[in-house]
Amino acid sequence: MAGPVTRIGITGHREIPDGALSAVRSGVRAELRAMGSARAMSSLAAGADQLFAEIALEYGIPLTAVIPGMDYEAHLGDDRVRESYRRLLKCCAGRVQLPAERTHDEAYYAAGRYIVDHVDRMIAVWDGAPARGPGGTGDIVDYARSTGVPVTVLWSPGVGRPL
Repeated sequence: MAGPVTRIGITGHREIPDGALSAVRSGVRAELRAMGSARAMSSLAAGADQLFAEIALEYGIPLTAVIPGMDYEAHLGDDRVRESYRRLLKCCAGRVQLPAERTHDEAYYAAGRYIVDHVDRMIAVWDGAPARGPGGTGDIVDYARSTGVPVTVLWSPGVGRPL
């Protein structure tokens, strides 16, 4: 008999410095390998979200995209990031389009909260610093912890993010 399906989500920085990338990549792989039967959720943003999504798909884990309620694709980053987003979105088993929010920060925060509210555990690609804006990684980690959702933080000690 198969065990229960674990739902796992991602929150993390859009820029992962070279000094942390190897630890983050191997940490995501280790977490997803240990899942057994799993489903993954990501907003498919640049950086941590796309890295997580790529590895989940590589492992055959069904992926659900959670799309913030805003003109999301236009604000994802450069052409390379948007192309990666479109490619990953086509590979998703499901998609949740969230209602429009008043500001982009509110849309990002709502998407992060939605993921936390619909998973059993979270991975946070996080340097441990406070969020740089409402709805940033630190805010989502705080929200997950306040609701009792376990969070595994992946980063390299001593590595800071670019300003």
